[in-house]
Amino acid sequence: MTSPLGVPLQQTSGVNGKTLQLAGKLERNYEIDPLRDRRWHDFVQRHPRASVFHSVGWLESLRKTYGYEPVVLTSSPPSNELENGLLLCRIRSWLTGNRLVSLPFSDHCAVLCDSEEEIERLMKDLQSGILRKEWKYFEFRPSEESSGHSAQKLGFKATSNYVLHCIDLRPKSEEIFVRFDKDSVRRRIRHAEQVGVVEKCGRSQEMLSHFFRLVVRTRARHSLPPQPCEWFKNLLECMGNAAELRLAYWENKPVAGVLTLHFKGTSYYKYGASDEVLHKLGAMPFLLWRAILDAKSRDSISFDLGRTREDELGLMKFKGRWTSTAELLTYWTYPSDRSLSSFNDWKLAMVKSLCAVLPPRLLAAAGRTIYRHVG
Repeated sequence: MTSPLGVPLQQTSGVNGKTLQLAGKLERNYEIDPLRDRRWHDFVQRHPRASVFHSVGWLESLRKTYGYEPVVLTSSPPSNELENGLLLCRIRSWLTGNRLVSLPFSDHCAVLCDSEEEIERLMKDLQSGILRKEWKYFEFRPSEESSGHSAQKLGFKATSNYVLHCIDLRPKSEEIFVRFDKDSVRRRIRHAEQVGVVEKCGRSQEMLSHFFRLVVRTRARHSLPPQPCEWFKNLLECMGNAAELRLAYWENKPVAGVLTLHFKGTSYYKYGASDEVLHKLGAMPFLLWRAILDAKSRDSISFDLGRTREDELGLMKFKGRWTSTAELLTYWTYPSDRSLSSFNDWKLAMVKSLCAVLPPRLLAAAGRTIYRHVG
């Protein structure tokens, strides 16, 4: 009997428990389904490095929208509490190949282990599975430097670099506000308030429709397809009160929107969109400031502005006006000669050329078709 990773398995007793034994070795690891095994939810709640991307709501949204299969590798037996876990998704695609990603559409996904030895043990099992099965490669998106060291030691290749910006929410609101750039942030927030931009928060179908239209418009400016509307709908449904839409209206017209997430003391600005014709209103800075104030009211101590590619200089500059706190994120791939980089080059260029001429309805349809292949 083999696991979905292609490694021999022995079925054990216990909920969702499988024993994974490498040839001739005594060490055993286990596969669990984080959507069905209650231990995962409890483990994520208590582990200090767990993020919103480890949460059951996020994983269920990925499964419902894109059909990805989440799985956790752990050394904890089925009858014990979880002590560690490496979370990933199986992605099956005729376009970009079958692969393992930790974790698709997630800025980062820490390995929840207490030592480099535990990390390396779990990653070695993944390497064996990739070599034996149909998986093209494994992409690893750690948030901690120690996991990068382990990946490099095991022959992974660094394939992408990003910068992660976060705002420290521990100071008082007034102190946070004065740290923002005077002209590009503070003045624009005050201008939005003066011209009558108003905020509406919620999760209604009407707000989702307004937000998605802004997403389509924003992605069209960048010649890219929008994420499927179902993705945003599933996030709001699966994450409950941990996800919220915030829209800015001017003269009853939606002009900007953000989708924020909240988890264990961190709030996340995950998606944003706006009407470029009315950028002068300052609606997006206004919304972000309102989201920051809301995060403080939830006792969050950090506001995550998300990842930015090193070559996205405009976005890097925008986030730098809100905070000087930034850290490097490096993504790793095994085998080292396999990755989605080839797709990101010529196929992405082809997609952008096509999206540049598509009307909104067809652009949205393109997003529904393409995104499940590029997670």
